[in-house]
Amino acid sequence: MKLSSQFLREVVFKRDQFPQEKTHPWNLPVLKSLKRLPLHPQMTFFVGDNGSGKSTVLEAIAVAAGFNPEGGTLNTRFTTRDSHSELHAKLTLVRGTRRPREGFFMRSESLYTLSTWLEQDPIILGWHGGQSFHTMSHGEAFLRLLERKFNGDGLYLMDEPEAALSPLRQLVFLNGLHRVMRAGAQCIVATHSPILMAYPNAQILLFGDGGVERVAYEETEHYVVARRFFADPRMAIDEALKDVE
Repeated sequence: MKLSSQFLREVVFKRDQFPQEKTHPWNLPVLKSLKRLPLHPQMTFFVGDNGSGKSTVLEAIAVAAGFNPEGGTLNTRFTTRDSHSELHAKLTLVRGTRRPREGFFMRSESLYTLSTWLEQDPIILGWHGGQSFHTMSHGEAFLRLLERKFNGDGLYLMDEPEAALSPLRQLVFLNGLHRVMRAGAQCIVATHSPILMAYPNAQILLFGDGGVERVAYEETEHYVVARRFFADPRMAIDEALKDVE
């Protein structure tokens, strides 16, 4: 896929329009220097510690792209709690020459409310497979969404999908994402999973107090910690518990 033909090429932040008050999300250290965020034509990962701002930025991109803040397709419209920030209004999405026909904003924490909304309309539920997600496990529902709503002509944003998936199912999930990206899809994923972020040739963007930088997979804290742990689990556990009397 050529860079100019991807759905989203980069995100430009209107820093001159940022409010001065020190409230969320404007107090996030990452926003103090963030001006532009380049996106890979296929897979971009947002990684970083808890509270680094990766989910907040992902949500802002999703809302700016036309998705429902609580998740769903480009046509999903429901609200249970208006909790998203105004960051989406302070950024510009630089688009390529293509426009996505489909898309999905996948949020682990709002899948329950999305599932409830789907049940209210049998036709819409049918578009999602016809079976209530409330009758499935969390991970099964995620994989059903991947199967039914992800295709090669779409833009897909996902916030920590690994929260619903076992390690084995994370590999199954990657297989599904690989299928749709080979067909032309573009994905942006905020994650803590060293399994997911190992996807070949992905762009990994590390969110930190000093801004955002592109890093190699082996340079991520997630990979380093996991490698050290599995090299000697007992030593890692002893180190983690050493200050507890």
